[in-house]
Amino acid sequence: MTGLENILLLGLILTAAAAPLCRRLLVMVIVYMSFSLLMAILWSLLQSPDLAITEAAVGAGITSILFFLTLRRIHALKGTEDE
Repeated sequence: MTGLENILLLGLILTAAAAPLCRRLLVMVIVYMSFSLLMAILWSLLQSPDLAITEAAVGAGITSILFFLTLRRIHALKGTEDE
């Protein structure tokens, strides 16, 4: 394994451990999005571009957008209070 792969694996472990420990929902979504991005980079380094594109599109893209929209809908984000 290369040094970059080891750094990415350490990042995956740290983000996987940090996600359930976050107290704020917004921080948890950002940590989840960073986990998906790290996983997409790791898939591309492992020469699996189809999985990398899918992970980036679904994991970091669509799912994170849906989480942000949900947080906005339940008024967990600042500045979205109805008047």
